[in-house]
Amino acid sequence: MTQAVKPPLIQFTNVAKRFGALTVLDDFNFEVAPGEKVTLIGPSGSGKSTVLRILMTLEPFQEGQLSLAGMSYHEPNGTGPFKASERHLRQIRSHVGMVFQSFNLFPHMTVLRNVVEAPARVLGLPRGEAECRAIDLLAMVGLADKKDHYPSQLSGGQQQRVAIARALAMRPRVLLFDEPTSALDPQLVGEVLSVIRGLAHEHDLTMLLVTHEMRFAREVSDRVCFFDKGRICEQGAPEAIFTAPEHPRTREFLASVLR
Repeated sequence: MTQAVKPPLIQFTNVAKRFGALTVLDDFNFEVAPGEKVTLIGPSGSGKSTVLRILMTLEPFQEGQLSLAGMSYHEPNGTGPFKASERHLRQIRSHVGMVFQSFNLFPHMTVLRNVVEAPARVLGLPRGEAECRAIDLLAMVGLADKKDHYPSQLSGGQQQRVAIARALAMRPRVLLFDEPTSALDPQLVGEVLSVIRGLAHEHDLTMLLVTHEMRFAREVSDRVCFFDKGRICEQGAPEAIFTAPEHPRTREFLASVLR
């Protein structure tokens, strides 16, 4: 019996994103399957991070369609730049977690409270249940012993691991990483990549990563997409992209970053 093909979890159709006269995404088409780990690579300004920010509803787009888990980012009779009500966008946002370059932790809250706050306030989870979830996640990222510390008492790598736990606390269907190690000292990069590597290998999360860590991208990805000027020039399995890229721009970019 032929197994039914699952519909894509994420689907961009002819999406255009402009900042004034600057077109960042141009007639952009892109799909991600449930559970797929996809890394977006390419030069700065090529549109990679914009894809993540649109998915997180942090940026509007001007043309095309976008859906997540069957929910359109457009809603009939909605308001605002997405043509959707804030209530509708909150519903979409509840399925997406994002880890940013900067850690964005609340400095006046302990590590535990940083992880507890969103599930308790946004999901309405009883605080005791939210705390149990937070403690489990902090243990998973190796920081159970830091739960009563404040962000200022942690290293950059530890703060980013707290940010990962915080994103996971919402039980998202999609987890986005926007250059999560770019703000870290080189000696701290490994500890954050180790946590993300564990998530990729051990959990059935759908993950989109923007990173300049090429070796890491090759290791954790099901698919790698090379971006240039708002379009995907080439995509495929990591081995194919990193060992035998077909597009001249892909070869040029990889030659510059893999020296």
